[in-house]
Amino acid sequence: MNNKIILVAGDPNSVNSEIIFKVWKKLNKKIKKNIYLIGSLNLFSKQFKKLNYKIKMVKITDIKSNNNSTDLKIIDIPINFKNPFKVSLKTSSNYVLKSLNLAHFLIKKNYAGAIINCPINKRLIQKSKKIGVTEYFASKCKIKDSSEVMLIHNKRFSVVPLTTHIDIKNVSKNISQTQINKKLMTLNNEYKKIFKIKPKIGVLGLNPHNSELKKNSEEVKVIIPSILKLKRKGLKVEGPLIADTLFIKNYKNYDVIVGMYHDQVLTPFKTLFNFDAINITLGLDYLRVSPDHGPGLDLVGKNKADFYSLFQCIRFINSKI
Repeated sequence: MNNKIILVAGDPNSVNSEIIFKVWKKLNKKIKKNIYLIGSLNLFSKQFKKLNYKIKMVKITDIKSNNNSTDLKIIDIPINFKNPFKVSLKTSSNYVLKSLNLAHFLIKKNYAGAIINCPINKRLIQKSKKIGVTEYFASKCKIKDSSEVMLIHNKRFSVVPLTTHIDIKNVSKNISQTQINKKLMTLNNEYKKIFKIKPKIGVLGLNPHNSELKKNSEEVKVIIPSILKLKRKGLKVEGPLIADTLFIKNYKNYDVIVGMYHDQVLTPFKTLFNFDAINITLGLDYLRVSPDHGPGLDLVGKNKADFYSLFQCIRFINSKI
């Protein structure tokens, strides 16, 4: 596999320049040689100046050639701005979409082995009519059955939300046997491919105490039949498990816990592991990861952002390509 890593700069109005700088100071020369940042050289120059950061950068035009420079190599995406941390919504959106599209194009051409994208405000990709970056890359890979999987991964444990970036009022109607089967089959197969083990999967119910298994509950009508089908296919899967007590201790019995909606699993996971986690999209045509946090709008320019999740992304990718 190609050992070059594409790092997408992401949201310009964010802590991304800060975490990239802090990570760059921690990386060894061998890894630095493999990283290519898609972003604006001018924007990063101005942001680094505002933050009083000094870092050597070089603009490149051809990722195909072997460039052994340990400077921060930037594939330039021009952007217009007056204040480097207050770029307009329209300009930011165009910048982010161009960056994501270029990253997808380059990796599909086998010019790189993996994509890491820095955090992005979901409003910036709204005109693509996709909900989040996970769904955006899935659409670029022509995945039409929503079988891609958002795996929030720590070396000790992982979680997966069955539904991702949708309002809580829409969760129940977006849960089906078909979706559970597709998502868990992708999870099982891709997890084995990446981590070389067959995962033990726990599936949460949707309702408090699994609605006491009432006959009209989602647990009885959808979740239990899906688990039985998956067991017959050979998956190591159990459930429905009760969400309000699982994360006290019993989560340790599983490699992955699948929840029915985003915060059902991400809230306890982040409480347990803080920034020691990465977001891996399973089911794409390539390996894509991102830090497990947002753009940190409240921390912009304060030099207080935690870079550890991005650092873990790079370490993880470097171990897999």
